[in-house]
Amino acid sequence: MGEMQGKSVEIEVTNVAHGGVAVARHEGRVIFVSDAIPGERVLARITEDSKKSFWRAETLSVITASEHRRPHVWAAASIDRAPEDRAGGAEFGHIDISHQRELKRQVLADSLSRMAGVTTEATVEALPGADNGTGWRTRVRLQVAEDGTPGPYAARSHRVIPVTDLPLAIPALAAIAPLDEKFPGSAHVDIVVPSVGNPFVLAGGATNADRAGSDKASSDKGRTDRGRAHRITERVGEREFRLDARGFWQVHQHAAETLTLAVQDAVDESLFDPRASNLDLYGGVGLLAAAVGDRFGNHVRITTVESDSLATDHAAENLVEWTGAAAVTARVEQFLRGLGATAGAHERDSLRRGTVILDPPRSGAGKEVVAELVALGPAQIVYVACDPVALARDVALFAAGGYELSSLRAFDLFPNTHHVEAVATLTRG
Repeated sequence: MGEMQGKSVEIEVTNVAHGGVAVARHEGRVIFVSDAIPGERVLARITEDSKKSFWRAETLSVITASEHRRPHVWAAASIDRAPEDRAGGAEFGHIDISHQRELKRQVLADSLSRMAGVTTEATVEALPGADNGTGWRTRVRLQVAEDGTPGPYAARSHRVIPVTDLPLAIPALAAIAPLDEKFPGSAHVDIVVPSVGNPFVLAGGATNADRAGSDKASSDKGRTDRGRAHRITERVGEREFRLDARGFWQVHQHAAETLTLAVQDAVDESLFDPRASNLDLYGGVGLLAAAVGDRFGNHVRITTVESDSLATDHAAENLVEWTGAAAVTARVEQFLRGLGATAGAHERDSLRRGTVILDPPRSGAGKEVVAELVALGPAQIVYVACDPVALARDVALFAAGGYELSSLRAFDLFPNTHHVEAVATLTRG
């Protein structure tokens, strides 16, 4: 612990950083500060001063407020509370919704410019819903304290905060959330309200470490600590998908439909060959493979790859009407390595003519997966990204392998948080 930790400083907040924090400087040092908005002057407490390159701080009070500041949409996360008592999970809730999207746009544009040398004019598109960005979550995980009390973690901590409401949840979820019950012996409680059928409240005992094996195990992506499976149905447009209640599904009630349409738009029809070896990587229960199939017809060949065997079983069922669809249970890098090692000349040609849908976890596809894809050389890659920095890093890796970013859209799938989803198309230069 350094000599500044725990001390309060007045700082000018200059811009936004990735991760839901803003940037300030104090005596020449960069400080990442939570609960602040660029343009503000705040009183902040230093929480971490061990690194030479930057410190971390939390806002205690606002001295000069931004014109974009509003009362927090969740009283449990308000600046009126001590920082350690603020509920996590709505870190942009004190910012006007249109300015939230502008800040997310800046993070996406800055990441691509800095890491990949790419300039983008993409704005962050709103989804249908409340003007203040509440009432959209169909899935909520509450953590459980040692005494059995459920609630969100405090921001950047594993301390459970008791709450009396869940404003980001859809009303049907908020109505059944067991916020005043006790769950002794459980690690967490999942509340899931599918678009078809009954909701679920599922207490679970596995820890985060137990979940780390899934391809999608990060943040909202990946829940493999199932216990008994509970089959649910989600409807997207006219199509229904079967999955496990704790399996991965988009959290915003309009996200699956938004991404279906965005991926369909992102595929360049002039480069798409329905009879080629098309791939859907980190495919979950087949949502995006079905999006491709629905756009291009039931003769499409597409293989969806996912490490979670229960999700793959559901994907096979969800894609049954496409005779050329297959669902493979494998880690993506191992699947691609196997293709590279065993594909003959005919299959290599088919892969080169193919389209790849790539929807990795928050950590991105990474060097190995990008290298394997570049070696296979598909005609186009449609990359669905939930982390702008990981996307920018991977775009740079693809660029080194001869692929350029040919289109990009961004969507506000997580209002009142810092998260932003992007759909990018990469084609051979």
